[in-house]
Amino acid sequence: MQQQLARDADRWVDEHSEYLYRYAFYRLNNKQQAQDLVQDTFVSALGAYQNFKGKSSERTWFVSILKRKLIDYYRKSARKDAYEVTPGEDSDSNFDSHGRWLDERAPADWGNHPEKAIHQNEFMKILHQCLSFLSTRAASVFMMKEIDEIESDMICKEMDISPSNLWVLLHRARTQLRSCLEAEWFETSGQGNNR
Repeated sequence: MQQQLARDADRWVDEHSEYLYRYAFYRLNNKQQAQDLVQDTFVSALGAYQNFKGKSSERTWFVSILKRKLIDYYRKSARKDAYEVTPGEDSDSNFDSHGRWLDERAPADWGNHPEKAIHQNEFMKILHQCLSFLSTRAASVFMMKEIDEIESDMICKEMDISPSNLWVLLHRARTQLRSCLEAEWFETSGQGNNR
């Protein structure tokens, strides 16, 4: 049994480590942390090997373990930067009293196909740069919701925040990211039709 497990572990690393590393790095933009999480994923898989029933592919199983590791990482990182936000805490100066964009604050036109930009390496570098300007908690919540597509209830539970706190964090993250991306990507790359 131990010899088979050792052979499987070697095969796992050969077949899945690069994919898992890219998956983690895309979310963290930190080589060392991505490598550590992939290593932790394999260690956890070895410990849970007897529970793997083969109902999904090995890669799917590894990704599910890695997602759990990412959630743990986001939660621990956010605790270092913990703060509680209340919905009425700051007035959002981007909108008028009816909730419409103020003309001078309205987002620039991102062009017809902003979704194509996500596949461009330069865009991803700028996105990660813009994420680094957010608080750790806001960046973590944004990544969990928008990149990992984790349900809001699960994010609230994992991050120990209220639904209204989640909404405020996401709103602030999206607003700050939009401003940063407009300044750093769409204006400099000619992707949008700026005013």
